[in-house]
Amino acid sequence: MTALANPFRPAGSDRIDPVLVALWLVLIVVAALWIAPFLFIIFTSLKTNSTVMGASAFAPPTNPDWTNYAAAWTRGKFSTTVFNSAVITVVKVPLGLAISAMAAYVLSRIEFRGARAIFLLIVFGTMIPFQVLLAPLFTLVNGFGLINTKLGVILPYLAFGIPYQVFVLHGFFKELPRELSEAALIDGASHFSIFWRIFLPLSLPPLAALLILDFVATWNEFAMALVILQDNSTWTLPLGLMSFQSQFSRDYGQLNAAIVMTVLPATIVYMIFQRYFVSGLTAGAVKE
Repeated sequence: MTALANPFRPAGSDRIDPVLVALWLVLIVVAALWIAPFLFIIFTSLKTNSTVMGASAFAPPTNPDWTNYAAAWTRGKFSTTVFNSAVITVVKVPLGLAISAMAAYVLSRIEFRGARAIFLLIVFGTMIPFQVLLAPLFTLVNGFGLINTKLGVILPYLAFGIPYQVFVLHGFFKELPRELSEAALIDGASHFSIFWRIFLPLSLPPLAALLILDFVATWNEFAMALVILQDNSTWTLPLGLMSFQSQFSRDYGQLNAAIVMTVLPATIVYMIFQRYFVSGLTAGAVKE
């Protein structure tokens, strides 16, 4: 049975490195600072108001009150907001990745006049903060009669999400050997077949990383949804959480239970695809 490596010793050395010890201590402190708020939220979500006010905030609940979750779900009408967020996210994220992957393949592998200019124009979209465009965006969406509709937020989400995804996937496709596509073209394969059968399977790591980022961004997006979705029957989960907080801000247990339910789907998606996350972003971060 192989012994575990000592994290405080460099590979092949028997001496403890003080620099590694210091780095581990810093990482432990930073991790504790990040984890502490989440523990506070989870512990508070399982306490009654009297327990929250009378006990230490970070003390684990002795008698967990699971009814906070059911009460928050009912009082906050989260069944509606979760459904709206799920529909928008399930439609937007795969569609955005599909469009971005095809666009990145065309711009990186098919030579035609203006390809470079089109790519630069798309990348320019990543430099524009959407907050400065909320007013004209509302006017545009309203002009199409899409206010208070799911399509009214899906289309802007696609417009602001695709440029970054094209940028990452374009760099990844550029680094793949040209012989892969050239050999397939000689054998008579179409560009769509090459993209579907060769490039798409090879791009699973960056696609998984982008899926995580896009899912979290879409699931938690607030400002654009607040402007476009004005009827509470069309609200997404962040808007429902805002409303719940304004009405029941003193029901600490239920409020924190609502927060836990809000972040849980994004956490689950990350846990499923996290093994691709670092390798995927590294694969896309290349220099032409």
